[in-house]
Amino acid sequence: MELVRQIEALLFVADEPVSAIELAQFLDVEESDVVAAVQALEQLCEDRAVQVVRIAGGYQFSTRPRYAEMIGRFLRPSRNKLTRSQMEVLAIVAYQQPVTIAEVDAVRGVHSDHPMRCLLDRRLVHELGRKQTPGRPILYGTSEQFLHLFNLESLEALPPVVLPAVDSDDSQP
Repeated sequence: MELVRQIEALLFVADEPVSAIELAQFLDVEESDVVAAVQALEQLCEDRAVQVVRIAGGYQFSTRPRYAEMIGRFLRPSRNKLTRSQMEVLAIVAYQQPVTIAEVDAVRGVHSDHPMRCLLDRRLVHELGRKQTPGRPILYGTSEQFLHLFNLESLEALPPVVLPAVDSDDSQP
């Protein structure tokens, strides 16, 4: 039970998800013991306003969704939402990474420098390196903050891209 309490304390103060491996190394225990302790902690939190969530490859405390509206009113978040252009750029980066700004521009049909800078400032995207082509443009990808913001375990949890159906007059034999 002491391991459960230790993990509870660490997750309470952690400002980002903590993996089972990190917890095991820090507490000098086996990873399987950490996983079992987290499961016990999840059960202890069943009737509480907080829960343990698996996100971005780790564990983190989160309030239960049924309290989201109340908490939102209490915190009165700033109107610092993502703009449409920022969401477009973020979606392109998420699904096509690693991607250059020129490749994002080609998909959008407009310059994406400003929305990309905003996403970099908010740490939702980051530089992955440089493309091995003339000019060596910067390659961009999503960050851990992106996973956290959208409550994703990993990029594999992104919903599939659904393309609109194309009408065809090829129905004649």
